[in-house]
Amino acid sequence: MHQPVVYDLDGTLVSLPVDWGAARDDLAADLRSVGLDPGGRDLWELLELAERADHRDRFEAVVGDHEREAAREAPELALADELRAHDGPIGVCSLNSEAACRIALDRHGLEADAVVGRDTVGSYKPDPEPLRSALSAMGVEGENAVFVGDSERDRVTAERAGVRFRWVE
Repeated sequence: MHQPVVYDLDGTLVSLPVDWGAARDDLAADLRSVGLDPGGRDLWELLELAERADHRDRFEAVVGDHEREAAREAPELALADELRAHDGPIGVCSLNSEAACRIALDRHGLEADAVVGRDTVGSYKPDPEPLRSALSAMGVEGENAVFVGDSERDRVTAERAGVRFRWVE
């Protein structure tokens, strides 16, 4: 069997054209509507704020909507061809929502044995749980796999999960 590979999604297989500023502003307005003060927090700090206030569902609804919309028009990147040619187990582990991942993969006819998004398990990258969950769903051990990504968060996730890491070229 060829080496199992888990890919990050955005910046690795596709380029999600999300307007992150608009997503942040929409989320800030939504959180204000339930009495939270977003202040000058960035999007990921707003996720932490929403989680602390037990409003993670609001983050997922607002930001997930932006991601799903972008996934419908996301262009594929060169590494998508590597995924298509790979004949071993394949997974996707992303900080994007699982639904957005599936939309983008379907758009380009990319198949994976496991897809784990930010909202699939109880935590998100750089916590190792999402990557471990993808590997488990693929039926493989981490020491036999490689995680391919484009960010320091991806590298840290792989390190914490005990999985080899490869940067997108």
